[in-house]
Amino acid sequence: MRKKSLPTPYAAPTKDTRFTGTYEVLVPAEGRVRPFRLPQRFETLEQAKAWIHSREGKEAIAETITSNAE
Repeated sequence: MRKKSLPTPYAAPTKDTRFTGTYEVLVPAEGRVRPFRLPQRFETLEQAKAWIHSREGKEAIAETITSNAE
């Protein structure tokens, strides 16, 4: 039997109407229905995806996961 794992962080269009046309990074978390939303906004989907794989992005994602894992 395979253990279910969490989806990886992903970029999606921002739902907040104040930032229409931008993208944000969402981080799925164990025990939560909604993923955590990171505070950065990006002009393009490509910028958001590149940030996820950057050193800064990886650190921010790891911090979000560890600080909210309770």
